[in-house]
Amino acid sequence: MEYMLDLSILLVFAKTLEWLFEKKDVHPILAHILTGMILGPFLLNVISPSEPLKVLSEFGLLMMMLYMGLTSNFSSIASNKAKAITVAGLGVAFSFFLGFSTVYLFGKGLAAAIFVGVTLGNTAIEVTSGVLLKSRVGKEISSILMGAAFADDIMAVYLIGIITAMTQGELALFPLVVLTIKIAIFIAAVLLLSEYIFKRSVRFYGILRNLNIFFTFTIILTFFLAIVAEMVGLHQIIGAYLAGLTISRLRERRDPLVLSKIKLNELIGDLQVVLTEFFMPLFFIYVGLMFNPSLNELNVALIVLLYLAAVLGKLLGCGLGMRAFGFDWKSAMLVGIGMGGRGSLDLAILKFGIEEGLIDQGLFATSVIVSMLTAVTTPQFFKLYLSRIREE
Repeated sequence: MEYMLDLSILLVFAKTLEWLFEKKDVHPILAHILTGMILGPFLLNVISPSEPLKVLSEFGLLMMMLYMGLTSNFSSIASNKAKAITVAGLGVAFSFFLGFSTVYLFGKGLAAAIFVGVTLGNTAIEVTSGVLLKSRVGKEISSILMGAAFADDIMAVYLIGIITAMTQGELALFPLVVLTIKIAIFIAAVLLLSEYIFKRSVRFYGILRNLNIFFTFTIILTFFLAIVAEMVGLHQIIGAYLAGLTISRLRERRDPLVLSKIKLNELIGDLQVVLTEFFMPLFFIYVGLMFNPSLNELNVALIVLLYLAAVLGKLLGCGLGMRAFGFDWKSAMLVGIGMGGRGSLDLAILKFGIEEGLIDQGLFATSVIVSMLTAVTTPQFFKLYLSRIREE
């Protein structure tokens, strides 16, 4: 039962640090990662990564992806679909190219360069939503930002599938085509079922009326889709994310009594407490515990250049995507800055990468630092640039 004591110490330390960071308007993810880094092997070595903590962190990851899916709005990109997808796609492409080039030029190898490039391609939807929550921007800009962040997540789902294939040595052309088809069929089938079950089916009301049954149904669906995702060669978190995303389509139901939306909000509210206060912190704390590079493995030049690649990739790619639709440079830059934050999903990818041996401890630590830096600086850059636009 030693892990119980470790767990208690980690949570108390993480929540204390989170409370202090909250006063400075810093994202809580950083407090959780720093907890693992401070108490883990990297600094004080009070607590080491253990199997019970790893299992809890993996469960926390599944629950985190479920929550991200539940809080996503499937119809949010409907009004600006082409713009959002173009902005997201160019942002991913530029970030991948700059990240891949940076790591490859430092001699880290092709597989590691591809992996980091994929990781940098993702935008943290929770950072983007947090930025918009505290800033008053135009409805169209806000819609494009959230839509692009959402489309970015879908692209990340596909890229995680490719990463999984890399770990299985299946990155040849034919297996990649087969993998692409499997991913497309799996995602399309889940979304098609969501259209008829969660959005249109009248029979689903029986489950909705009882919140306990609805909660149990959600957890079972999450585990089921996670297992199916793994069976078709994808990562479990894809299934968990899609489970939340399909259930979130209850918002689209034509419901005069608004029962579906009420029950969905109740479910999210009930899940939020246990997830945000227990399971989510555990995942990020465990990422911090795994952070244990030696000083000679940390390359300051690589950290700086990779951070610039992460920021400039989104700034250039997303900005050019906005310009392609006739937006002025100010709006293009604002969206490019707002898409610059990284967070939970890319940390999940990094954890997966080091466990599968795709990256070494030094590159893992470098990428975690870069991710944390973007999560801290993106809201600040967005706020400063928005103030400058308003002053002009």
